[in-house]
Amino acid sequence: MEDVSSRRGPGRSLIESGYAAASAIMNVEYIPLLQVQREVYELPRGFERFREYLRTMVDPGAGDLKLPLAAMNPMGKDHLPGFLDSLLDMDADGEAARAAAEAESQLRQEPGRYKVCIVVSDDLMGGWTNRYTSELTHRFSPSAYYKRGWIVGVLWTSETYSPERVREEMMMSIFRAAYIQRHGVARMLGDMLAQEGYAMKMAGSSGPTLDGDDLVYTREVLASYLRNSDRPTLIAALYGDSAARELGYPPLGLSPNAGFALALDNARRPG
Repeated sequence: MEDVSSRRGPGRSLIESGYAAASAIMNVEYIPLLQVQREVYELPRGFERFREYLRTMVDPGAGDLKLPLAAMNPMGKDHLPGFLDSLLDMDADGEAARAAAEAESQLRQEPGRYKVCIVVSDDLMGGWTNRYTSELTHRFSPSAYYKRGWIVGVLWTSETYSPERVREEMMMSIFRAAYIQRHGVARMLGDMLAQEGYAMKMAGSSGPTLDGDDLVYTREVLASYLRNSDRPTLIAALYGDSAARELGYPPLGLSPNAGFALALDNARRPG
C-alpha cells in the first residue's frame, strides 16, 4: 500500500495554532483512505489482517498514529468489503474531497492546516462498536486527532449513503473542528447543542427534524439539562429514549435524535 500519510507532514492543529496568527488561512488536504481500508479486508479475518491493520495505522518508528483508522473494525465480517465497494463505486472519496474544498473556501479566517479523510466504522455487526457511545466520542472528544493534524469524517455501516450524505458528513466534520477551535471543547449539553447546530447548519443538513409539537416538548425537557455533562444524560438528551434504554440509562421521554433536531432548529433561528 502507498504510505499516504507521507504526502504532507503533520499540520499544526487548530487548538495548537490558535488565533494569534490572525492572517492564517485554514488549509485542508483531502487524503483518500477508502481503498486503503478496503485492502485491509482483502486478507482473511484473523491475526494476519489485524497485524496489517496495525501496520497501516501506526508509524513503527515514532510509535504514534500514522493514519487515523482507530474507528475501523479490523475484524469486520463479510458485509464490510461490500459496504466499502459501494462507497468506492460512487466515488465517495472524490465527493468528500470536493466537500472539503468547499468548506475550506468558507473558512478563510480560521487558522490551521489539516489532512482530512473518511473512515468507515462498523456499528452494524462490530461487537466492539456501540453507535451512540462511539459517535459521542467522535463528535465531542476529537482532540487526539486534531493534535496530529487530522479531521476525520465517519461513515457507519448501519446507514445507507448517497454522494450528498458523504458530502454532508465531511463538511460537518470540518465545520465542527473550526467551531471547537473558536469555542473550545464542549463539555455540557448546551454547548454540545450549539456546536452540532453550527456544524449541521453550515453543512446544509436537512435533518434530523421533529414535528412542531415534539420540538416544543424537547426544548422544554432539555431546558433543565443544559448544564449537565454526565454521559447518561447526554446520551438520552441527544439520541433519545431508545438509545438510553439500550445502554441502561434513564430515559427522558424523547424521540430518536431529539437533541440533534433541536440543535439544528436552534441554529436556523434568526439572531
